[in-house]
Amino acid sequence: MARIKGIELPDNKRVEIALTYIYGVGRSLSNKILKDANVDKDKKAKDLTTDEQARIREEVDKYTTEGDLRREINMNIKTHMEIKDYVGDRHRKHLPVRGQKTRSNAKTRKGKNKTVANKKK
Repeated sequence: MARIKGIELPDNKRVEIALTYIYGVGRSLSNKILKDANVDKDKKAKDLTTDEQARIREEVDKYTTEGDLRREINMNIKTHMEIKDYVGDRHRKHLPVRGQKTRSNAKTRKGKNKTVANKKK
């Protein structure tokens, strides 16, 4: 069982897909990592040798992933909230940040309906 950046990669999946279980690694970055590490992307994760695992670890360490990436994103959000710009205001109010309409959508972000008194007409 391969363990990279504290994440155990699933054994029965191809390495290309298994690497995407690491936060911050998608399909394109996964392919780039495997190409730079000279590892076949169609190989199963359980068939990786220790040498190949070490090369993949070295390549993954070149990118911001997992805890560092989460911390960086949270710091960016806090910065927006501190300077009180539009994006920070939307985060503070728990509304969609990227320009979506909120009249009929955004149920996930806004939460359960809050009834407003005397709204009926």
